[in-house]
Parts: sequence; C-alpha cells; structure tokens
Amino acid sequence: MLTTSDFVSAISLIPHVGSQTGESLAGNLLKMDAAGRANGPKYECLLFDMDDTLYPLSLGLNVACRKNIEEFMLHQLHIEESEVPRMCLELYREHGTTMAGLKALGYEFDNDEFHAFVHGRLPYETLKPDPVLRNILLSVPQRKIIFTNADMAHAAEVLKRMGFEDCFEGVICFETLNPPLEIANNMDALDNDAMIAGGEPAPGDFDGATENDLDNGISSKSRILCKPSLEAIEAAIQIANVDPRKTIFFDDSARNIASGKAAGLHTVIVGSPVLVPGADHALRSIHNIKEAIPEIWEDEGEVMEQVIQSTAVETMILA
Repeated sequence: MLTTSDFVSAISLIPHVGSQTGESLAGNLLKMDAAGRANGPKYECLLFDMDDTLYPLSLGLNVACRKNIEEFMLHQLHIEESEVPRMCLELYREHGTTMAGLKALGYEFDNDEFHAFVHGRLPYETLKPDPVLRNILLSVPQRKIIFTNADMAHAAEVLKRMGFEDCFEGVICFETLNPPLEIANNMDALDNDAMIAGGEPAPGDFDGATENDLDNGISSKSRILCKPSLEAIEAAIQIANVDPRKTIFFDDSARNIASGKAAGLHTVIVGSPVLVPGADHALRSIHNIKEAIPEIWEDEGEVMEQVIQSTAVETMILA
C-alpha cells in the first residue's frame, strides 16, 4: 500500500545531475521564468501517453489487460459472467476506464489490488528494448513527461523493459491524479504552489466531480480522475507546469486527443495514418516523429538553455 511518506518521497525524488542538487532541479521542474515562456522556443515540452503509444497495439498488452479486467469483475466483484464483456466496454466508453466506471457504480475495492491483478499478470516479456526510439527521445531537446492512466508500478515496468528509464523527466500516473484519501487530505495542508505550479487551484478543482456526476449521485470520493476527462488533462498540465500552447501531446486515443486539443495542447494521434478530430498530426508509428514534426529540433539551442537534459537521469514518478 502507498503511504503518505511514499507519496512525498516519490514526488520529491529528483536525482543529482552534475553540480545541481535535487532541490535546484525540483525548482526547475516546478517553476519556470514567465518571460522565457513568452518569448522562448515554439515547443517547451512533449507529453507522451505510454501504452499503445510508445509501443504498438499489436504487442497484445491491451487485449491481455482487458482480459484481466474482466476476470477481476467476474471473480473479485462477482458480476454476472454474461454481463461482464458488455459492462467492461460500456464503462470504459462512458468513464474513461472500466475501473473508473466500476467505482462510479459503487463497487468497492482497493485500487492497488485492482492494479496488481490487472497489470501484475501482463505478458511484459513481449516488451523489448527499443534503441531506435530511445535515441530519438534522448535527442529531443524539450522536456519529456509521461502522462498515463496506469499505475506507477506498471509505468515503471514498461519504461524499464523498453530501456526508457532515463528518457523522461517524470511520470504523471494514476496515483498522481488519484492519491489515497489520507495523502490527499495531507496535501490540502501543504502550499499548493509547491506541489502544483501555475497558480493555486480553487477548492474542489481536482476532486474530479462535475455537476453531471453529482446529479447522477457520483461523489467526488468515488470518481476517478483520468483521461479523457478535460479535468484530468488540465490537472496534468498544472502538475507538469507546462504552457499548453508550447506543449505537444502524443496519444493513441482519439478521445484523449480531442480533450487535449480542448485543453489547448498541440496534439498528435499515434498509431493512425489519418487525422482524427482535434489532432494536428497523425503518426502511424511513434518512430516517425522526426520526419513528421521536424520543428521539434529546430529551436534546440533555445530549448537547451531552459530545460534540464534527461540524459542519465532516472525517471521521476510524479505520484
């Protein structure tokens, strides 16, 4: 189980690089010069989805994950077997993830146990190191952050298997947007600007509950914040402290792309040869990024002055 100390340690974990201390790196992560943002390079950050974006859908992890979710619904929640496949898909479509839908319906289960059941039995051996994509990522001069609906353990396993541990500045994951209640209460007592840069959020901004949810009897305590909700994407933007106008968002989901565009991000649909609503670019494979968006590398000199290079830096889990 994730404890309060685990949470604080994880979000504070920024290793030393050269002569810079963890404290100075944290300051660079969470605070950037306003003038530099206004007049700097065209792009300052690349925000990447992980599953089926950094590796292809054809590897089969998506199918295996859905199978595990259905088994959890059947054996752990004792939902009628004939209802499970339909229910699994409908909840995913309506709530962003099946897990979020189950919570919204009032099913009670431990989040960590769900993730261990669903992700802990995935065929991770199908994921292999990808040196080509690794070199591309390391050549990108901008900040690079993972933004996934998955839990931190799954994110860490995927990045390790693919050889991407040092390719990203941080990971925004399930625990980032949905901290345990004890931790969430403790965070309320902290200075919000120290945790989420870009302005102090109004009360309730990140509880994830909308008026429609409340009308339907879904409380902020049961609702899970996740893509494709606009609230989740806006929260990620604030947590990462990025200017959406200077941030490119890569995702394999058309509805996530639509929400990303609504949040003001530049958007790239991955795994599709054609544009979807809200997408600025379409990549059949993430490996095509350099050919499709060469301007990422055009302002390399300006970007290098404003960001901390991720080379040889262990990825930080923002959770």
